[in-house]
Amino acid sequence: MEDQNALGSAPVGKLMVKLAVPAIAAQMVNALYNVVDRMYIGHMKGVGDLALTGLGVCFPILMFISALSALAGMGGGSRAAIRMGEKDIEGAESILGGCAALLLVMAVASTAVFQVFRDPLLLLFGASENTLPYASGYLGVYLWGSVSVLLSLGLNNFITTQGFSLFSMLTVVIGAVCNIVLDPIFIFGLDMGVEGAALATILSQTVSAVWVVAFLRGKKTLLKLRVKWLRLKASVLLPVVAVGVSPFIMQSTESLVNISFNSSLKAYGSDVYVGAMTIASSVMQVVTMPLYGLAQGAQPIVGFNFGAGNMERVRRAFRLLFFSCVIYTVAAWAVVECFPGVFIAIFNDKPELVEVARRTIRVYFAGIFAFGVQSACQQTFVALGEAKVSLFLALLRKVILLIPLVFILPNFLADKVFAVWLAEPVADILAAGTTGIVFFSRFSGILKRRKETLRKGSGEAG
Repeated sequence: MEDQNALGSAPVGKLMVKLAVPAIAAQMVNALYNVVDRMYIGHMKGVGDLALTGLGVCFPILMFISALSALAGMGGGSRAAIRMGEKDIEGAESILGGCAALLLVMAVASTAVFQVFRDPLLLLFGASENTLPYASGYLGVYLWGSVSVLLSLGLNNFITTQGFSLFSMLTVVIGAVCNIVLDPIFIFGLDMGVEGAALATILSQTVSAVWVVAFLRGKKTLLKLRVKWLRLKASVLLPVVAVGVSPFIMQSTESLVNISFNSSLKAYGSDVYVGAMTIASSVMQVVTMPLYGLAQGAQPIVGFNFGAGNMERVRRAFRLLFFSCVIYTVAAWAVVECFPGVFIAIFNDKPELVEVARRTIRVYFAGIFAFGVQSACQQTFVALGEAKVSLFLALLRKVILLIPLVFILPNFLADKVFAVWLAEPVADILAAGTTGIVFFSRFSGILKRRKETLRKGSGEAG
């Protein structure tokens, strides 16, 4: 209850730091789940470059599974925060239970579908006869841990929503530490290769999932995971999905983006270019994760105070989120552009791959400085429950702009590979400009309408 009261009364700056720092740490550590696998596998003797490329081909499916957790987790967390702001704890618990049931169903369904169509999909996504054995071997093991992945990532949002930022950070830290320890044991010690990396990852995610469920069933949590709410009820889940579809699309369309890049680079180049994109996308994953952590730190403050009608706190939280995101992405852009070799060396040291990856990263990251605007504004729309506009903005950058540009630009430039890389910064800058304009033209109106709704509600109650 003290954490809930703090959302409505504690100084916004200190509160956001308290919530965001653990969330950022959790997001960074979460990125390590897949990135650490690639770091170890990329240095496998003799076949590291092919094995690394194989894992890159798996990336679209891994991102899609992770995105399913955002559909229920971030959508549910946003709705639950608003319910808590309205002092409707039972309503928030029904959202938690419904989201847990939805996560279980999605985990079983995704495991079945991807296991059946594993190899054909990997070939479609850019695998070659040289890289398919590594891609299929890793994915075949990883998919059996989908239940743990979805529960740990999805339900952890409900811990963050309540203000228990330290516990939500520990969810990810515990699993990541297990993964870092188990990876070299399984990959090299037991000579299991890519299958060992996948096994280490799903065992670690299982530990995280057990931690999350135990916390949400324990005494400290304000929102309890109760058996009676574990059901798929349309009236509970449709509003959740309406909001969660935006972060779901932001993450799942990363799969489509990766497929588009890999298939185009395979057509215009070779496995080396697909491997270079694997490194670039891995670095991008790590660089952008803190933005989601910042959003998770701001979301409970924005959602709670929006529900409670305290619009000045909503404005202050957004301003802090906006400037934090912009400053961070500008700094990240400068570091990656100046020192790409530092990041490449983490994954592989084969000269041909290193040289191609260096060129890839410099072009691929050229527009990342603008991504802070896109992230802050779009994630604030999610926290405010603005499902339609957040959905449009989620579609804008990747589906409307980036994916078409990957296929269009090579028709106008002689260097086809460069044209494929160029699609990313062009889309980043265009999407950020559009998102900023849409947000600042609507933000005040959204807050004004909410205050009017609350005023009418209190008048009717009186």
